[in-house]
Amino acid sequence: MRRLMMGFVALAALATAGTAQPARRSVQRTEPGPKPGLVRVRLVTSEGPILLALDARHAPKTTANFLAYVDDGRFDGTDFYRASRQKSAPKLGFIQAGIRTDARRILPPFPLETTAMTGIKHLDATISMARGMTPASAGGNFFITVGPAPAMDARAGYPGYAAFGHVVAGMDVVKRILAKPTGGGMDAFKDQMILKRVALVSARRLDGVAKPTGLPRAWLIETGPQRRK
Repeated sequence: MRRLMMGFVALAALATAGTAQPARRSVQRTEPGPKPGLVRVRLVTSEGPILLALDARHAPKTTANFLAYVDDGRFDGTDFYRASRQKSAPKLGFIQAGIRTDARRILPPFPLETTAMTGIKHLDATISMARGMTPASAGGNFFITVGPAPAMDARAGYPGYAAFGHVVAGMDVVKRILAKPTGGGMDAFKDQMILKRVALVSARRLDGVAKPTGLPRAWLIETGPQRRK
């Protein structure tokens, strides 16, 4: 009888373990859910997916600009084209993506929301807007940090860049892109251009309702084998 009872206990333990394990795997596959004030966007790249959480509460103008590009499909078929690595720590730096200088995709500029205004610092896994020399020149290009980048934050006499969210899943993809072979480029871009294309296949919002701008999508008028879909 004692042996029989011990057998039942062992079977019960095995049954419990068998039911618990799939539940844990299911939780691991689930993407982080929405949170108040944040809008999730999934980037599909040729290296894998990246999930972003944009801070619409603290950086409303920058988030609205990015979502306009997403909702219009203006990022679809573009590239991750730059990998800037720190010389002293090559695994740290940032990757850059977007429309480059494609005038067919660009939307009107918007005011710079500095880190001093938003409180969103350039920490590890931060998404921020790339821009030119003019503070309000940010548009359809963005970058994602690997490691903290305090030099990009606003300070006295320097407006910095507009951080507006962070990566919540897919930093392994970001790091893989950062490690890609680079070369070419000029000035600040020297030796930082990714040599083998990393496609930004699509960008889609996961929260809220898409709000396309209704502005012309001239890049879709292109025909022939070189048309980007």
